Amino acid sequence: MKQPIVSCFAFGAGLLVVSSQCAAQDLFRDTIAPIFQRHCLTCHNDKDHKGDFSLQSSETAFADGYIESGNADASYLMELITTVDGKAQMPKNADPLAEHDVESIRKWIESGAAWSDGFRLSEPQVVDLNWWSLKPLERPSVPELEVTKESVAIDLPRLRLPIRTPVDAFIQKSLDEKGLAASPEADRRTLIRRIYFDLIGLPPTPAEVETFLADQRPDAWEQLVDLLLDSPQYGERWARHWLDVVHYADTHGYDKDKPRPNAWPYRDYVIRAFNNDKPYSQFVMEQISGDALSPETIDGIIATGFIAAGPWDFIGHEEVPETKIDGRVARNLDRDDMVTSTFNTFCSTTVQCARCHNHKFDPVTQEHYYSLQSVFAALDRADRAYDVDPQVASRRRELQAELAAMESEHILLIQELVEAGGPELADIDSQLSQLKLTPDDSAGPIRPEYGYHSEISPEQNATKWVQVDLGSSTSISTIRFVACFDTFNNIGHGFGFPLRYKIESSDDGLFKTGVTVLADNTSSDVVNPGTVPQDLIVESGLSARYIRFTATRLAERQNDYIFALAELWVLNQEGGNAALGNYVTSLDSIEAPLRWQRQNLVDGYFYENGSPHGQSTAIGQLESRRVLCIERIMTDDLRSRTATNREKAAVLEEALSALPVQQTVYCGTIHHGSGNFVGTGSTGGNPRPIHVLHRGDVRSTGDEVQPGTIPIIAGLDWQFALPDSHAEKDRRMALARWLVRDDNPLTWRSIVNRVWQYHFGRGIVDSPNDFGRMGKLPSHPELLDWLAVEFRDSGQSIKSLHRLIVTSSVYRQSSDDQQANAEIDRENVFLWRMNRPRLTAEDIRDSVLAISGKLDSKMYGPGFPLFEVEQPEHSPHYEYEKHDPDTVDSHRRSIYRFVVRSQPDPFMTTLDCADSSQSVAKRDETTTALQALALLNNRFMLRMSEHFAHRIRQESSDPAKQIELAWLLVTGNIASEETKTMLVEYARQHTLENACRVLFNLNEFVFVD
Repeated sequence: MKQPIVSCFAFGAGLLVVSSQCAAQDLFRDTIAPIFQRHCLTCHNDKDHKGDFSLQSSETAFADGYIESGNADASYLMELITTVDGKAQMPKNADPLAEHDVESIRKWIESGAAWSDGFRLSEPQVVDLNWWSLKPLERPSVPELEVTKESVAIDLPRLRLPIRTPVDAFIQKSLDEKGLAASPEADRRTLIRRIYFDLIGLPPTPAEVETFLADQRPDAWEQLVDLLLDSPQYGERWARHWLDVVHYADTHGYDKDKPRPNAWPYRDYVIRAFNNDKPYSQFVMEQISGDALSPETIDGIIATGFIAAGPWDFIGHEEVPETKIDGRVARNLDRDDMVTSTFNTFCSTTVQCARCHNHKFDPVTQEHYYSLQSVFAALDRADRAYDVDPQVASRRRELQAELAAMESEHILLIQELVEAGGPELADIDSQLSQLKLTPDDSAGPIRPEYGYHSEISPEQNATKWVQVDLGSSTSISTIRFVACFDTFNNIGHGFGFPLRYKIESSDDGLFKTGVTVLADNTSSDVVNPGTVPQDLIVESGLSARYIRFTATRLAERQNDYIFALAELWVLNQEGGNAALGNYVTSLDSIEAPLRWQRQNLVDGYFYENGSPHGQSTAIGQLESRRVLCIERIMTDDLRSRTATNREKAAVLEEALSALPVQQTVYCGTIHHGSGNFVGTGSTGGNPRPIHVLHRGDVRSTGDEVQPGTIPIIAGLDWQFALPDSHAEKDRRMALARWLVRDDNPLTWRSIVNRVWQYHFGRGIVDSPNDFGRMGKLPSHPELLDWLAVEFRDSGQSIKSLHRLIVTSSVYRQSSDDQQANAEIDRENVFLWRMNRPRLTAEDIRDSVLAISGKLDSKMYGPGFPLFEVEQPEHSPHYEYEKHDPDTVDSHRRSIYRFVVRSQPDPFMTTLDCADSSQSVAKRDETTTALQALALLNNRFMLRMSEHFAHRIRQESSDPAKQIELAWLLVTGNIASEETKTMLVEYARQHTLENACRVLFNLNEFVFVD
């Protein structure tokens, strides 16, 4: 009987062992593996092996003493993740692991650190939407408040908010829950100053204050709000907030920080959009894909300035080709800025974390991120022409389409002619293309090939180039070139010849290395040579494969500018023309055969002093044979159709040239490029292929991705369903439509939170660019969702959202402190009083101009500089100290100033102006001695104080009345008798100008109650 008992006992022990092992493996699989995958595997995997440690498999995890089975205290891993003074060594650059996670890992190691056989960890791909910002939007019920014992304190009517809008009900509910008392309503002088700065960024005039104080209508406040929302100055104020977020500036940034003279139309678009109360979904879509959504409108084109608003690496694009590693890095970072700006701005989501690894906290993988890069893969930042008048834009498109049809028809006619000519014509053309003889003065018949003609430019100081590939490095003695002849607009001889140019040679077709400058006429305008051939003798011994002719100041055509050249010879040491018939490339070309095309530059034919000119007797004979051949094979029908085609093309060209000159905006566009900045224009605008980059390294490419977004809408495929033949714009349209979907929970929460923040100084979510797990939690989640749904479903009017907020009792509260409330909520998160904001740098500057009587209210147009520029052609130096503050053009509102990235205005920076090199969702607000010194001693402040004093003297000669008026203008309040006495005496001793300087330094001026 004992044997069976022993056997049963042994079997039972085995079960216990197996059960214990299973429990340990369950602990690993269900608890430990997810912790490692979520927090550690991004860096500590078999490929990256950061710290020479990988947690991807048991073979690597138990190496080098990181994990000592059965002994947690001896395991280096525990030392790394254990919190000391609230910090841990790992995870690096992230919050420490939760205490329960650390304890789970400790128990797992102590129990033997079981690891399932053959089990490999991988980063989780499951989308976790269980986060407040990713949950579907639903309209919460407006609280129906009841007076409870807990909410009753003393003097109940004084302590509760009058419920004027639903906003009040939500705020009062929170105040009740926290045991906080509301503040009384601010006085009317405080309120009018508050709302003026809040909505238009300028102080009210004394007359405007008195009008409001005397207005006894029950809706006087609402009427004032509507008046300010209808003011054009409203758009100027609120556009500044938006431009902070999208990091707009008027220079590129990076090393050279060159100007963007055509960035300002986007700034003006934002101002107009706010003033016109453009529906928010339209505002969003236009900035992503306006050129596809509304190509016939001004806004449709210039709104895409959003895509190009951020910094741009001039060296990485213009001086480094896309084929080199540094060039690929620059373009990768460029697309990163486009993606980052889009999602930070519209969705308050930090997708950029996934450029190097899957997002550690939010549902964004590298595949999602690079799919977003794919959306912008065809775009570069460059100037784009547009028509101010939509009817002109429509007419231009019609004419261009008709002209393209004419050119296509002409190509078919040429093909028909060549086919009719058969072997004879083909043989003549072959001989002409191969023949390289010494030029002579042999004349030939007039032919339709005029020469090379660049694309038309709206600007004269643009760069165009054309170059010849000689096939191999060739010994060169002379460069000969001839300008064109064309009767267009009665220009005639020298048509299209540039005012400034240079000629270079190199064995590098990109002209980055081994460049020899043969002629440099770029410093001053040259005399037009007409159609007389120009010879450039080169130094003995020069050899090169490529010759490039670059125009740096273009010729005027009519109301626009071009570069044209009839012929280019490259004479070798034997006197032969090495360029004849060889391959020609250029920055761009009008390509309107037969008259204008690249190959005309090396066909041996040009127009000299009123007569055609052949390159040689042999060529002239061949040309004569060719004319006779064409005459013989040209039927009356073909001749008639060709003549009709050319006549129609000429009419269309003339109609196009008669249209008003286009304007230019710097935006995200398909770019034809210059130098190494080739862009995608040369490939028809086809998007670049985008691959997942391991650790963000362009040298470590993974799978190619297709355009898509992030998977935050349940049941919706995150990849865009686009046909194989889709256009580049279809990608951006798909993203734009996704952004403004009703069921996109981020877009609508993001914008109402931003508007709330600018009114109260703090968002309901105090991390306005990050609604993810590393951001802040909402202080009033129900209010946020109610505002988001109300905004989304009620016309998406930003002005209506303002009206809802600023007509509430919450907004009208006093900013006075209450000790009892401060002990509960010192940071005023729950808005038991109004926050007291400091004026922004722009508010201060604009107010100083307004108070001193110098503010110019002119709207829109190019920005004004507050500096002088040195070395503008290389790396500009922006010299602010040389600016004259009395320059009238600089007295406009600060929204119109020319914003420099690398050298920001010291005065504005001291006053906490936004850093335009990055998205600024919430400005810093500091109080420093430098600010007081700047307000006292900056040249601008000194001069405006003098103007202020002059204005006061014009109003009154009585010192007391002068101080009374000055105080009223600066603070909006009546000065006390004590204050007046003190300032009158100060002005008597130190002049009224210095008294005005003191007033501009008052807290009552710089802060808004």
